[in-house]
Amino acid sequence: MVSFIAKVQFKDNYHVIIYMEQVKISDIRSYNEMVGAETLHPLVGMVDFNKLPPILFNTPQRMFGYYAIYLKGKKYTKLHYGDSFYDYSEGALVFFAPGQVAGSEADGLYHQVQGHVLMFHPDLLAGTPLQSMISQYTYFSYNINEALFPSEREKLLIVNIFEKIDDELHTASPDLIIITDYIKVVLDYCLHAYDRQFHAMPMVNNDVLTRFEQLCQTYYESKLPIDQGLLTVQYCADQLCLSVNYFSDLIRKTTGLSPQKHILRHTLLKAKELLLATSHRINEIAYALGFQQPQNFTNWFKKQEGVSPNVYRAQNTTNLNSK
Repeated sequence: MVSFIAKVQFKDNYHVIIYMEQVKISDIRSYNEMVGAETLHPLVGMVDFNKLPPILFNTPQRMFGYYAIYLKGKKYTKLHYGDSFYDYSEGALVFFAPGQVAGSEADGLYHQVQGHVLMFHPDLLAGTPLQSMISQYTYFSYNINEALFPSEREKLLIVNIFEKIDDELHTASPDLIIITDYIKVVLDYCLHAYDRQFHAMPMVNNDVLTRFEQLCQTYYESKLPIDQGLLTVQYCADQLCLSVNYFSDLIRKTTGLSPQKHILRHTLLKAKELLLATSHRINEIAYALGFQQPQNFTNWFKKQEGVSPNVYRAQNTTNLNSK
């Protein structure tokens, strides 16, 4: 559903934002016009909401055409993402990538918004080292309820870099290389802050890990592999109500291994169990594990163990019988 943003109207020192249905904001200038902020460069923007007049929240969801990092100030309304609304405490960092859709709860009231937002268009990164590195900052693909809660020190460091970017934008001829370097510093700070946050939640992490291990076990004890195929990271993340990237990062930082390697281990253990504890034929075992073709299972198993399933069964059955 596509619509347009009506022009900003100023009334009694309030700027009223009028929307119709869903808004696609493909560039930074459009966002600045929406909130009443000045556009200093079309590819990068820094907004300090504390310096803007109160905003009428009559907001539908909007599609982002650029990267955005919001540092939330005082809570004002809930954030609308997908089919749900999310509440945030002060100081949360929320990340958006091009193509994502979100918005604020439209309560029809004026709010003095607090906080900051750093926006940068993908074109800003063209030809820079950051262009090939941006995919490493996986938190841009986290769910909205997987926000970062920086420490006071981390928050001060990030705000300080925000201010340096704003200062550079206000020069007569902003240096985009310097600004891009500052953006990378912000991204790296956020990456380290997420590392700290992951390690600061051992009980939560252990709970996710336990449920993940249980999910791997019960999946192969059910008929799901026959119906849905091999167990995937996406399936596990969905069952645990986490985004794929957040789930992957959490498991990797908790265990040192990726979720895919955990799944591989469980699949291999189940394959060995079926080979040694049952008389099922190879094709039956292949389908029971979720492989579409028995030959795919044979090739996969040989890659893992160095021998085919038939040879593995024969060797280990002989060993068991000789004991």
